Amino acid sequence: EDPYRYFDWNVTYGTIYPLGVPQQGILINGQFPGPDINSVTNDNLVINIHNSLDEPFLLSWNGIQNRRNSFVDGVYGTTCPIPPGRNNTFNLQVKDQIGSFYYFPSLAFHKAAGGFGGIRILSRPRIPVPFPDPANDYTILIGDWYKKNHTDLKAILDGGRKLPFPDGILINGRGPNGVTFTVDQGKTYRLRISNVGLQNSLNFRVEGHKMTLVEVEGTHTLQTTYSSLDVHAGQSYSVLITANQEAKDHYIVVSSRFTTPVLTTTAVLHYSSSNTPVSGPPPGGPTIQIDWSLNQARSIRTNLSASGPRPNPQGSYHYGMINTTKTIRLASSAGQVNGKQRYAVNSVSFVPLDTPLKLLDYFKIGGFRVGSIPDSPTGGGIYQDTSVLGVNYRQFIEIIFENNEDIVQSWHLDGYSFWVVGMDGGQWTQASRNGYNLRDAVSRCTTQVYPKSWTAIYIALDNVGMWNLRTEFWARQYLGQQLYMRVYTDSTSTSLRDEYPIPR
Repeated sequence: EDPYRYFDWNVTYGTIYPLGVPQQGILINGQFPGPDINSVTNDNLVINIHNSLDEPFLLSWNGIQNRRNSFVDGVYGTTCPIPPGRNNTFNLQVKDQIGSFYYFPSLAFHKAAGGFGGIRILSRPRIPVPFPDPANDYTILIGDWYKKNHTDLKAILDGGRKLPFPDGILINGRGPNGVTFTVDQGKTYRLRISNVGLQNSLNFRVEGHKMTLVEVEGTHTLQTTYSSLDVHAGQSYSVLITANQEAKDHYIVVSSRFTTPVLTTTAVLHYSSSNTPVSGPPPGGPTIQIDWSLNQARSIRTNLSASGPRPNPQGSYHYGMINTTKTIRLASSAGQVNGKQRYAVNSVSFVPLDTPLKLLDYFKIGGFRVGSIPDSPTGGGIYQDTSVLGVNYRQFIEIIFENNEDIVQSWHLDGYSFWVVGMDGGQWTQASRNGYNLRDAVSRCTTQVYPKSWTAIYIALDNVGMWNLRTEFWARQYLGQQLYMRVYTDSTSTSLRDEYPIPR
């Protein structure tokens, strides 16, 4: 009885001018960014994608769990690319999910050309939401951007070099003051903010206005008020703002974090009765303060009194009372392999095969090895392999992301939401568990790891399939900082039949 929503999208190249110079962008139905997907918990989404590019194309759905159906996850390890001139229909169900997410192109560094858009999943009408309905609901896609075409950026990476520093930051595909959001005096609005950029952590703020955080990647949060909010690569947040300031235009500001120089761009919050445009410098924000960002991250907690997608409190599942059955430690690294830049997890730099891993697995063709990546750092040099980590269905596991580098990192797991139970500086040890939040940690699908630091997550492995675990720094992902988690029971043939039939 769950409703169906149908989408018919044509993917084309087009000339765009986000930073004032013409470049080749990827449009969906002629739009950059692409259209929003609006849905309600448990809706069935039928998305027919026509690839009018001159190369294979694939969209992934960042944060959509695709329960027991990793065939439509939209990354190369699980889904066949759409050939030029052909189409493919994705059948997704936003099963038992709410919240703010986004989609993006996952192949050939297309993400640097556009092709992304917002996804919102509203609660069913009979499920209470812990705040009144806003006057309007805005999608805000922020991200760093290059003036070079994606083909030029890809050529840099294929040549074994690092990407240069970005040229700017976009808000909904536009540069400074290129987007306006209109509000009425005294009313409250919801902003769904997603960092769809290639690598940089960004700080989001609205001149003169406080933001109340209400949702993070499908979890209702404690309604904490912030003056500005760090949104790391791949992350999504929902905030409420009330138009309770002077009836004039105000800056919306997005600036890069932990970079030199600091990149900044602006949009406009326009009061409907205003005749006064924005003026003067936009308000400043935090720049390189790691402790400030870490403390803000720790303040983001689950609202235990709120319902989730189902009519039961989110806090009724006591993740902190469950014993973990396995600990996996994943450390990133950077280095040279055969004179070319590569990135790795536990010393393994991922190399894709010609056929998606999911198909090789389903038809028992082979070509890769489960366990081709160790479950803890080796300390050795980087080498290349098709890294697949085997874990058992229905295990409850702990993953430690270890960052020995000098940059903030961002990690994402497809198919799942996980509890961020701890993060701190230095090396993780078993004693670090004494500081875990085992009561109201936020559940999300993308987490940051600060420089020379670690982040710990708990995951209930309740979603069979082959799932991509990756950095959201897209150049590092493209050059090897990713792996696949194969989630099945020991009886492989039985668990494979548990999934939806393979698309033909």
